[in-house]
Amino acid sequence: MKTDTCDANAPIDQLKAISSWVSSVQDLDKLLQLIIESATGVVQAEAASLLLLDPKTNTLYFKVATGAKGEAVKDFRVKIGQGIAGHVAKTGRPLLIADAQQDERWMREISDSIDYETRSMACAPLKINKSTIGVIQVINKKDHTQFSQADMEVLEEFSGLAALAIGSARNLEQVRRENIDLKKELGEKHQIIGKSLVLGKVLQDAQKLSRTKTTALIQGESGTGKELLARLIHRESPRKNKPLVVLNCAALPETLLESELFGYEKGAFTGAAGRKLGKFEAAHEGTLFLDEIGEMAPGIQAKLLRVLQEGVFYRVGGTTPITVDVRVLSATNKKLDKEVQAGKFREDLFYRLNVVQLNMPPLRERLEDVPFLTTHFLDVFKKETGLSGLTISDAAMDKMVHYNWPGNIRELRNAIERAVVMGDGKTIMPEDLPISASLPKFAGLKLGLTLEAALNEFKKEFILLNLKHTGGNRSKAAKIMNIQRTYLSRLITRYEIRDLA
Repeated sequence: MKTDTCDANAPIDQLKAISSWVSSVQDLDKLLQLIIESATGVVQAEAASLLLLDPKTNTLYFKVATGAKGEAVKDFRVKIGQGIAGHVAKTGRPLLIADAQQDERWMREISDSIDYETRSMACAPLKINKSTIGVIQVINKKDHTQFSQADMEVLEEFSGLAALAIGSARNLEQVRRENIDLKKELGEKHQIIGKSLVLGKVLQDAQKLSRTKTTALIQGESGTGKELLARLIHRESPRKNKPLVVLNCAALPETLLESELFGYEKGAFTGAAGRKLGKFEAAHEGTLFLDEIGEMAPGIQAKLLRVLQEGVFYRVGGTTPITVDVRVLSATNKKLDKEVQAGKFREDLFYRLNVVQLNMPPLRERLEDVPFLTTHFLDVFKKETGLSGLTISDAAMDKMVHYNWPGNIRELRNAIERAVVMGDGKTIMPEDLPISASLPKFAGLKLGLTLEAALNEFKKEFILLNLKHTGGNRSKAAKIMNIQRTYLSRLITRYEIRDLA
């Protein structure tokens, strides 16, 4: 006996096949084309189309269309409430039309324009969270019979799949946009500002390091931007799409630090109501940045060393070994080699962490970067406060360039923020800055030195300053000091200056 639809199992099989692809939609256009073609075949229709709502114009446009006139029909738009499709979009209820030409809601203009005879139709709404976003319709049975209620039920199943696919695609697109915006925002927030040669050398070394899995130790004074450098290394590495987990070792006592690093099992200690994953597990296949590593207690140092050597650890209170793949970067404002000599830091852990060492220069050694940093932070606070016309006077900028910055970039940022808040909202003046105008003082100047010894100390410090400024380039340093390169080399040897090249 012949039925209105094809074999009873066919719709189910096709719906199952399509359903498995919907939630992980990668190419929405291809998936919607597949859904419409499948619906066309299952209900044995001559043609089918999927129309989506354009909320800006309040019209429906043909997203997908099959049949002999499939391409021609895409030139048309349907107003909400107009025609069968427009009526279904307006009411949100399906329609089964036995004879379209006898139905007063039918929109004859499209059929006449493309020279197509429309007989029967079935039309179902596409809905996301009860809101109609479009319709799906099939036209004319191939055997010239009418569409049945069974055909309508099948069509509604396909419309549900299409709506789910569109919803998933829109969610994915929103997530992609949010991720792009977030990465842009974080990139701007965590960028390293400056064009000095000494900073450029550090960034160049960081770029080389980023391509490897090597552990690295970042040393520098507080406020120089050690975490920013770690973020740059991660961002430029093959692990950039995996987590970057940051932990300040100085902020937690030993017992809490162990739990934060390695996690714990339920009942491991009083208050451990459930299992907690540690930072190492959170950073799996990514990067773990341990700030203020010099503050880590000896007991945790031993456990950290074991993880670095073996890649395996145990949660607190656990007996199951956990294997992780984590790239570890660490930072400190202490001289860890001195801490090792004093017995405060494990020598074996120091060598494991210090495979590559990067040194963030203090701001007083890169004063030429002060104008760039000032402009950057001024722009940040202008956006936050809405003071778009705020500027900084030449006198205020000169005061900043001639300041020693003992608190480094963190101090500079705070100085700009205070000036923005406490100033007149138009121009930052020298008196708005919470700093005193003072050139960097010569550190070697002290009582008890002969004039010759003081001059030698000054020469040594002056040569060091210029070598750091040029990234160890002797030719550039000699040119700045207006001396011969060979003479500079003799001075370097005389004063036992460690070559920075």
